[in-house]
Amino acid sequence: MHAIMLAAGVGQRLFGGDPTAKPKSLLEFGGKTLIERHLATMKSVGITSLTLVVGYHAEELQAAIRKLDHDRFVSFVENPDYREGSAVSLWCARDVLRSGAEVIFMDADVLYHPDVLGRLVRTAIPNCLLYDRDIEPGDEPVKICLQGGFPAEFGKIVSDTFDGFGEWVGFLKLTPTIAGQLADRLDHFVSAGGRNRPMEDAVRDLVRGQPSGTFGICDVTDLPWIEIDFPEDVAKARDIVLPSIEKIGTR
Repeated sequence: MHAIMLAAGVGQRLFGGDPTAKPKSLLEFGGKTLIERHLATMKSVGITSLTLVVGYHAEELQAAIRKLDHDRFVSFVENPDYREGSAVSLWCARDVLRSGAEVIFMDADVLYHPDVLGRLVRTAIPNCLLYDRDIEPGDEPVKICLQGGFPAEFGKIVSDTFDGFGEWVGFLKLTPTIAGQLADRLDHFVSAGGRNRPMEDAVRDLVRGQPSGTFGICDVTDLPWIEIDFPEDVAKARDIVLPSIEKIGTR
């Protein structure tokens, strides 16, 4: 199983445009960087290789991975337009999406218990979104809305009435066919002037464009995780989420 991870962005909301700030994936928690944690977890759950999309401070991130001796596991794709929308970063990995392999997609700025990724890898659901019922209020979380138990809507702002909704953790699993369809949607975004759009828009189009039941969910509500977008997220990750991860330990 192959993974794609986006790690190209500048972290504008976290660093406020400071050009000396390191990539978010090099933030340290408990003496380990996020990317170091990602790589160890991927290998432990059976992922065999990673395509890492880099851009901002790419050389710094690549050097850190070489120092960790993971360069045979990781291949790099560079996004020279990393200041544009994250849809462009995922589009840069379109050849991987069309490679004929089952794909795990991941955001790099997430601290999580290893079972969060483990459940996604192990689930029998072919196309699957990670789902957390304990969603924070507001327009910032990306929401998965369910109808009849299956994803029916996806995005930060949703208005219709659904059976249930939760927060997307930022990871998904795709069959080769559906991964190729995501690449097609990204092609359309880029060619139609959508280079500043987030990759979540392409995922939304993908989910909504499939028959009900094509996508399922894997519930990780009982496991600690956090996406790190703002300075307060760093403090929460350090003071609350990491201790919770360590308390649960390895199952």
